[in-house]
Amino acid sequence: MNTPLLLARGVAKSFGGVAALRNGCLELHAGSVHALCGGNGAGKSTFLNIVMGILRRDAGEIVLKGRPVDFSAPHEALSHRISIITQELSPIPGMSVAENIFLGREPRRAGPVVDYRKLFEQAQALLQQLGFAIDARAPMGRLSLAQTQLVEIAKAFSRQSDLIIMDEPTSAIGESETAILFDAIRRVTAKGTGILYVSHRLTEIFTIADRYTVFRDGGFVQTGRMADIDRHQLVRLIVGQEVRAAGKARKPAAPGPALLSVRGLARQGEFEDISLEVAPGEVLGIYGLMGSGRSEFLNCLYGLTRADQGGASLAGKPLPKGRPAASIRAGLALVTEDRKATGLVLGASVAFNASLSALPGLCKAMLVDRSAERALVGTLLQRLSVRLASPAMPVSGLSGGNQQKVVLARCLATQPICLLCDEPTRGIDEGAKRQVYDFIAAFASQGHAVLVVSSEAPEILEVSDRIAIFRKGRLAAVVPGQGATQEQLMHLAS
Repeated sequence: MNTPLLLARGVAKSFGGVAALRNGCLELHAGSVHALCGGNGAGKSTFLNIVMGILRRDAGEIVLKGRPVDFSAPHEALSHRISIITQELSPIPGMSVAENIFLGREPRRAGPVVDYRKLFEQAQALLQQLGFAIDARAPMGRLSLAQTQLVEIAKAFSRQSDLIIMDEPTSAIGESETAILFDAIRRVTAKGTGILYVSHRLTEIFTIADRYTVFRDGGFVQTGRMADIDRHQLVRLIVGQEVRAAGKARKPAAPGPALLSVRGLARQGEFEDISLEVAPGEVLGIYGLMGSGRSEFLNCLYGLTRADQGGASLAGKPLPKGRPAASIRAGLALVTEDRKATGLVLGASVAFNASLSALPGLCKAMLVDRSAERALVGTLLQRLSVRLASPAMPVSGLSGGNQQKVVLARCLATQPICLLCDEPTRGIDEGAKRQVYDFIAAFASQGHAVLVVSSEAPEILEVSDRIAIFRKGRLAAVVPGQGATQEQLMHLAS
């Protein structure tokens, strides 16, 4: 009766002689949620890939329901009723939501013929059961990043597995959808399913997990009950040292003319009548639930889409509509929501990514001045403390936190006076988050303006001088950051 659902001892894996995982140890029991914690590079993803059969371990032991296993491919893990929600989403855009959920397991009639009526009915019933407001017939290619994440979650639940691995399952969804997911987790664990949960959002871990295990630098550090540890202690275990809080020690924005002014900005079907002002030296947080129009507002402000009504000005000059290159010249920079899809050229070097936005200004006679580019990149990477072997290495080889710093470096390369940040700490560890918070504070303290969109209320409360709450495409309220509470934000946003 006390046999663990999953038991791992001394699991190890090296790549080219470099240890990615030295001593992976974990014990997960049926009907429980076990949080696997650690910073980028701690070995968590390597461990999960070994459990799922994506990688083969070099050493150690994995026992599933009392029997040793050594999966050589993911289909073997799936056949043993293990499923995974990966951090890297992999939808098939040309197929429907229902086809993505039941790919390879479609209901059939007359032999190989797919019964589409039954397929759509089953998928829609599953989505409704989970509380996900998504049309099962919709093409995946038309879904938002958040909706795509929900479909991946639904796919994992559809397998009715004994063990579900969740690797950053909420990285692209808001708090309302996260609460719905947690309700679904509680329902399946009540029936005996075990959940191995990985998230950099510590608030989630303390909300949903029963136990925790910490990995650091590829090795096991500590395990225990969530009830026996607090947030500060857990952060210290993850990082390996004391982490100071990124408080609001900088001076508040001085009163005066707005640096960024938005008047009646609207885009049909996304948001309407948004009017805001951001002062020099101010960080304005933007909070709202999924579908509230937050990201769409930033994209329109930057010029990725074109407003139907209203306009905006920066430093007293009108911002161009629908022209990102002109927005950059005017002093805007955008940290996009999904760094891997829209923020970076993953196959290119760190140096190329860091200097990409500034290349027009680095050209002489139609050729890039390579010495000027190297100098710029070196300064930016040093300023942001990017850890890497060489600027010539592919950016895909960096940790999530360092990739995000390269995105910030690219933004800084154009010397902006206003920075738009859409989920700037998505999928990065606690230590890297603090560095991003420090960067935002330092940028604002130079007399610049920052707009930060985040799905995490604690993050918005920590970095913002004022907070704009979006609800159903409209500006519901603007409140001071000092003294605001998570409950207040949720109430205004819902």
